[in-house]
Amino acid sequence: MAELRRLLIANRGEIAVRIIGACREMGVSPVVAVVAAERESHAASLADDAVEVPSYLDAEALVHAATDAGADSVHPGYGFLAEDPVFAALVLEAGLRWVGPPPEAMRTLGDKMAARTVAQRAGVPVVPGISSDGLSDEDLARGARELGTPLLVKAAAGGGGRGMRTVADPDDLEAALAAARQEAAASFGDGRVFVERRLGSVHHVEVQVLLDDHGNAVHLGERDCSLQRRHQKIVEESPSPLVDDALRSALGDAAIAIAIAAGYRGAGTAEFLLAGDGAWWFLEMNARLQVEHPVTEAVSGIDLVRAQLAIAVGEPLGLAQTGVALRGHAIEARVYAEDPANGFLPADGQVELLDLPHRPGVRIDTALRQGDVVGLGFDPLLAKVIAWAEDRRSAIARLAAALAQVKIVGLATNLGFLLDVLEHPDVRAGTAGTDWVETRWTPRVPALPVGVHAAGDQSDPWTSFGRHAASADAEVAVAGEHAQYRGWAYRLVDEELGATDLTAPGGSLVAPMPATVLSVDVEPGDAVALGQVVAQLEAMKLQVQISAPSSGIVGAVHVRTGDVVARGDTLIEVEEP
Repeated sequence: MAELRRLLIANRGEIAVRIIGACREMGVSPVVAVVAAERESHAASLADDAVEVPSYLDAEALVHAATDAGADSVHPGYGFLAEDPVFAALVLEAGLRWVGPPPEAMRTLGDKMAARTVAQRAGVPVVPGISSDGLSDEDLARGARELGTPLLVKAAAGGGGRGMRTVADPDDLEAALAAARQEAAASFGDGRVFVERRLGSVHHVEVQVLLDDHGNAVHLGERDCSLQRRHQKIVEESPSPLVDDALRSALGDAAIAIAIAAGYRGAGTAEFLLAGDGAWWFLEMNARLQVEHPVTEAVSGIDLVRAQLAIAVGEPLGLAQTGVALRGHAIEARVYAEDPANGFLPADGQVELLDLPHRPGVRIDTALRQGDVVGLGFDPLLAKVIAWAEDRRSAIARLAAALAQVKIVGLATNLGFLLDVLEHPDVRAGTAGTDWVETRWTPRVPALPVGVHAAGDQSDPWTSFGRHAASADAEVAVAGEHAQYRGWAYRLVDEELGATDLTAPGGSLVAPMPATVLSVDVEPGDAVALGQVVAQLEAMKLQVQISAPSSGIVGAVHVRTGDVVARGDTLIEVEEP
């Protein structure tokens, strides 16, 4: 492609690696933006050049990096500034090509309240809610009472579950509004929120669209993203087990109608909620490439990154809706650095052992390498494992077999959880809705086989199955003091399985995860009530409130705002009155 010579990737991790691969196929020179701590990242090693920036959220620095590197275009990936119209405008003003939709379309669709209005004008049903600009908390509370609980408070400029709170009791709405506004302002620089009715036991279905500058628009079928935790997707598949041809056509037409009404161009995704009786509602539109785009690529045979790059230089799609042929079934599992046995709290650590399978029909998107240190500063996504087969049952079986072979030893991951849920009858039947994880799933952590010890004890026969070798039990992997068994992570201490004890003496409160202290809301001598929030922590986009376990008096405060704490660190001590 002569018009596209050198591309700056304004992102990191697996999506940067993914885009670099597409560039190589198209003869485009890839340049990756990196922060100082990631100059030796896998993406940096694969690119033709790496340009240091102070932050992936610094729009001006990213544009300067692109021009300094001689790039003629910028791809934002997903997350960070991917849906920021200001960044897109700065790229265009610098004379560079923006691989994404026009800034004005991004501005409209990035505002969830404005997107609802666009959908309604296009004749598409939206989730019942209160979403007008300028409404006070009192106005929202009044409208919310008419809607009835349960409710969701959502950030107008939000995404990824940030700035979102569930409200089951109307009396909790005021606190939820305040908390959502605070998180939205911190995450997006925009504290506006709105309220929607929370629809229980629904499926989350999204439609991939492509639009060019020549008036061509197609949809590539739907993805079912119903398996979620804390509003974050975990497993995605295409097609949805609940969508037939008629519904697929209706959802596709709706997605295209919204995109056209917003003046969209490029690759985008319209998200819908689907009820068991066939009713459906528009939820939002993501003006970027989605994390789960590989399942659509697998069933459609269309490389979405290449399509983005072609559209960005003005090429026509060369594809009509009648020419879209969807084949087989694809399913993706996101492997996260998190602890499912501890409320899915973020995990950190060093990857002591990494082993990824190579199997027919399986694709793995990752930037993870053995020896990498996984910290708290970025999204906890480690890898995406995608399986394709002729039918859904075979695709699930192939994905489960591939996940069983994944070894990531040195930190907690959700591999055990993924293997567990893929075996569940609800998931196999395709009936698990968006609330399934919180209402139906409970951790079932298996005990390690007898005889598993930390690597390094030469008197122990397990030593030979240590840091870089397979275990005698194919399901056990050991590296140093860490082990993985059936996807679950274990810490081996003194030749025994040692469980971390988070129970601190007396009435002290401890950090449930490695995190940054977002706020400390009490001082020594303060009286606190049972359940009162005394501090807030943040790690990997997750905010956790620390509440008093009983009424009492604050005896000591061991942290302050901005401190970085480890799992189990004592934060605050509360004494009985």
